[in-house]
Amino acid sequence: MLISRAKAFNFTRQLYLATDVAVADTHWSRLRGLIGMGPDDFGNGRGLWIRPSRGVHTVAMRFPIDVLYLDSAGIVVHLEHSFPPWRFAPLRMKAASVLELPSHTLARTKTALGDCIEITMK
Repeated sequence: MLISRAKAFNFTRQLYLATDVAVADTHWSRLRGLIGMGPDDFGNGRGLWIRPSRGVHTVAMRFPIDVLYLDSAGIVVHLEHSFPPWRFAPLRMKAASVLELPSHTLARTKTALGDCIEITMK
């Protein structure tokens, strides 16, 4: 079960990416991720921070997501726009964690490689 909550702030762009971020930091919560959720359950302002993680999958998901790969300092080292269901995202060895966001969040916020993302626990 995902219990911890956080906020994700793009320090570079000075705006929030998500204000209701679930934290997946156990084996089972990382494995489950967003499986079983519908697009209405994962709307704007929501997110899932998976740590540690160097890559994700969207197997058994029903909607696309945006994916941010963050290094240990919170710097964006890779991103995937509208990553489709039933796929395996690439592994990025520089990543320490992954932030999953509703599709189109990255384009709307102009989040890019090198941006600094601050994730703070609520």
